[in-house]
Amino acid sequence: MVETQGLKNHTRIVPMYHMGVSLPFLINFVWSIYRLTRGFTGDAIVGALLAIGLLLMFLSVRTQILTVQDRVIRLEMRLRLRERLPADLCAQAVNLPVKQLIALRFAGDAELAGLVRDVVSGSLSSQKDIKSKVKDWQPDYLRA
Repeated sequence: MVETQGLKNHTRIVPMYHMGVSLPFLINFVWSIYRLTRGFTGDAIVGALLAIGLLLMFLSVRTQILTVQDRVIRLEMRLRLRERLPADLCAQAVNLPVKQLIALRFAGDAELAGLVRDVVSGSLSSQKDIKSKVKDWQPDYLRA
């Protein structure tokens, strides 16, 4: 059974990625550095460079995935705001930073306009503040 999503549990850990991939990469990195300290052989240097490359790839892939997800959320929210907000408020909301749009996506339709007004006026600005004001949490179980 899937736990109901809310403010306290909406972040996502992908075990296969976060543990199944990162742990072997980290172990390989530590082992490569250990081998490098035992002697600067060509094999040890190449092993350390490869381990560094794998860790950088691990971080880069996650960053790229989240960047694409943020772009999709931005598009989704711009469409939703256009459908749900009065034209004057929508015109102001379209310029909100992506981080604020990401936080607003969890709000139900009934409370969306009020939260957007608060964000546009400056009384809410951080993602944490916006999310904490959401009463009708709209879960997203398809996050990357």
